[in-house]
Parts: sequence; structure tokens; C-alpha cells
Amino acid sequence: MTVRARGEGLSSVRNAARLMAAFTPSDRDLGVSELAGRLGLAKSTVHRLLTTLLHEHFIERDTTTGRYRLGLKLYELGTIVADHLDIHEVAEAPIEELRDRTGETVHVAILDGTSVVYIARRDSPHPLSMLRRVGHRNDAHCTSTGKVLLAALSPDERDTLLDGYAFPAHTERTITDRAVLEAELDRVRERGFGENAGESELGAHSIAAPIRDASGRVVAAISVAGLALRFTPETTRRITMETLRSAEAISARLGWRVGRVQFAIPSPTRVREVSA
Repeated sequence: MTVRARGEGLSSVRNAARLMAAFTPSDRDLGVSELAGRLGLAKSTVHRLLTTLLHEHFIERDTTTGRYRLGLKLYELGTIVADHLDIHEVAEAPIEELRDRTGETVHVAILDGTSVVYIARRDSPHPLSMLRRVGHRNDAHCTSTGKVLLAALSPDERDTLLDGYAFPAHTERTITDRAVLEAELDRVRERGFGENAGESELGAHSIAAPIRDASGRVVAAISVAGLALRFTPETTRRITMETLRSAEAISARLGWRVGRVQFAIPSPTRVREVSA
């Protein structure tokens, strides 16, 4: 009897999984009879499965038509799966291609408190590449990746992070006033990219763009960095567009699609001007 109970339990789970898999992009809502026919199960069995899945929010029921569709709980679980995708793996080819196209050093960074942590890097082939002070961690307020990541936070998240922050000066160009930084972050959101012109290290310049997960949430930033003398106005424009395209390519690998969500940072097609 114990063995039979276990077998029934496994069969129920399997049938519940089959039921949810019966929904497709072309069949977003189905009735009990349709599900029973597709699964080869009795209507009473399908109804019991649907009742359980409704209770757990894996399935929703349209009260007008009486038909069923997949529930938001599955979307929530899907975002957890997306979060587990290895950004190192999906970013590997795009960052190498970006390095090759620009000839400059490429970083991928995530936000850790008020710092950015560089989780991937491809060095420039130039003899004079990025100055070596740029390492595994830097202050977010004076880096292009940090500005992108800070700009993506909600106002409450940003307030929590920046309240009481000292804004250390790395160079004479570092933004050390919160109001000035807030205005800069608004600009980042409006333009769709972040820029660092000698704020973390004199003689260095970088451009960064957001990397999004399947839900559109900014989870990382990609930057192209090099010596300022190589960032002419025309080169800066080209590097910005290349960085935005690479960020979009990585985001697509993480499941994000352009136009799928509304977000303040625009796609490359909406960028009209890049300042040097």
C-alpha cells in the first residue's frame, strides 16, 4: 500500500507537469475537455489537477469563459531560473567581439553596495591600455558601469544605498556631491548609457551600458575603457553604439527581448547623440 501511494504521488506530479506543458503560445487558454483529450485523462482527474494548481497559483481561470491559462507563479519561477544563468558564459563571446571591434578593454560589472565588482574582463591589445589601478572593485559613483547600475535602482533603493555615503574623490573630476550625482544618474537613464571621463582615474575614459535579465531588470553593466587620448568625439560615438549593441546581445542571451518591457534606459535605436 505504501508503494502504491508513492506511485500515485509520482503519477500526480507527472500529470500536473504534463497539464501545464499542454499550454503553448498558440493555445494560451484551454478548457477541461480539451485538456482531458490532449492528456488522455478523465475529466474528473483533470478537474482535480486544475483545482490544486489553481490553489497554488500555477493555473488561472477566466471567470467569464471558464477556460484556464498558466498562472503568474510560473513566471516568478522562470525569473529565478533566469537569475541562475551564468552571465560569464553568456557574455564570453560578446565581450571578446566588443574588445576586437573597439580595440579597448572591456569589463562586465555588477553592483555590490556602493561598489562595482568586475566579474569579467578582456584586455585591449594596445601597448598603452587601461591603467592598472582598475581592478576587481571600484566605487560606483565614479565609474561608467557604476552609474548605469545606480541609475537602474528604484528611488527607495538608491536612497538606502547613498544615505550617509561619503563619495570619496579619486580625481579632481570625481563627483562628490549627491545632488550632482543624482542629476548625472537621471541623464544616464535618459541617454541609455553611462560615461566616465577621468572620474576614477585621470587619463582614462569609459562608456557603459546595461545588461538585463529576462524580466528587463538591470543585473550587470558592460563597459569599454581606454586612455582618454583615444576617445575622440567620433570614436566615442562609435564605441557607445558598439557597447549598447553588445549589452543588448548579452541581454538577449539572458532572455530579454527589446520592447518586451518598458524601462527608462532606451535601446540603441533611440540614442540620438553621444557627447565626448
